[in-house]
Amino acid sequence: MAQRLNPALKAVSDAVLAVAANLSVDEVLQKLVHAARELAGARYAALGIPDGEGGFRRFLVSGMSDQLIASMGPLPRTHGMLGAMLSGSEPYRTEDIHEDPRFRGWWPRQHPDMRSFLGVPIVSPEGTIIGAFYLTEKEGADVFDAQDQELIELLAAHASIAITNARLYEQSRELSILSERNRLALELHDVVSQKLFSVMLTAEAAATQMDRDPVAARAQVERLRELAREALDELRSLILGLRPAELERDGLEGALRKEVETLGRVHGTNVELRFDADAKIEPGERELALLRIAHEALHNAVRHAHAEHVTVHVGGTNGALVVEVTDDGVGFDPDRPELRSRHLGLTSMEERARELRGRLRIRSAPGQGTTVRIELTPDG
Repeated sequence: MAQRLNPALKAVSDAVLAVAANLSVDEVLQKLVHAARELAGARYAALGIPDGEGGFRRFLVSGMSDQLIASMGPLPRTHGMLGAMLSGSEPYRTEDIHEDPRFRGWWPRQHPDMRSFLGVPIVSPEGTIIGAFYLTEKEGADVFDAQDQELIELLAAHASIAITNARLYEQSRELSILSERNRLALELHDVVSQKLFSVMLTAEAAATQMDRDPVAARAQVERLRELAREALDELRSLILGLRPAELERDGLEGALRKEVETLGRVHGTNVELRFDADAKIEPGERELALLRIAHEALHNAVRHAHAEHVTVHVGGTNGALVVEVTDDGVGFDPDRPELRSRHLGLTSMEERARELRGRLRIRSAPGQGTTVRIELTPDG
């Protein structure tokens, strides 16, 4: 047993690392079901997560080709032995699944026949059954033994934590996406929709003056062209914020430089970028989150603070990475609680900083401009 425990512990470790690496729930589950098949020496393995309505939300398999899986049709239902493993917390193994009264006795046409069986429920920390491992066709023997069962039980205990954590991570990502959508909706309302409303009014004025005052109508058409261009630039700026430059290609400095150039052109604001040579950050989610914070601070400066000059400084201080956005705009009182409901960007920046385990400071006062500073330590 001791010799077989090391692979089991490695499989558990891999599952924990998979969650820590921000993999999706399906990726975590697939790693677990592959590990279960290898640990128990099974020809086939599956991991099912029920949907609470007689079916499976997820049903991942190991040991079957993609073509075979596709030929068997839609996901199975929670009936027979599949459902039995979800109705109680006790594992079950048998030499021949056909002899169990809970076996329904039929397969999809392309489904391989199976005899030896080991089923192990996955129980959440709260005691709820959230899924099950299904292993069939023990290789090199007629039946799964007690050691196989102990190994899969160990894997199932940690799988419950991995599944729960992966679900929580996906939910947090969904909340972040919702927050981003709310921010975009607010920007569209505040900027683009107002600009398009001006376009509509100007077009109506030009149409009214077309016959009686052609000179004035031409002036309105020229204004219409200018407003349309501004609206297009605003929309492009928003899209750049929603889908930032490819960080793997441009890096944080390149992405920020494109952001600065776009904002300066669209708003006519003097935006300066200083990027120190010792400012280093590994590519990935932290780099993207920093870009989002800088993006939010820049847009607040040029849109809401009406700044004439904005400086973005990225530097290294005692091993920490510091990003600072400073403007000479109208400023505000950061401690006013109503700002959190009216300006989603402030809350978004604070949430991103917490996710990065960084320190965010916002210094501002009415009439004195604003400085947004995010500091990340190497072990943050």
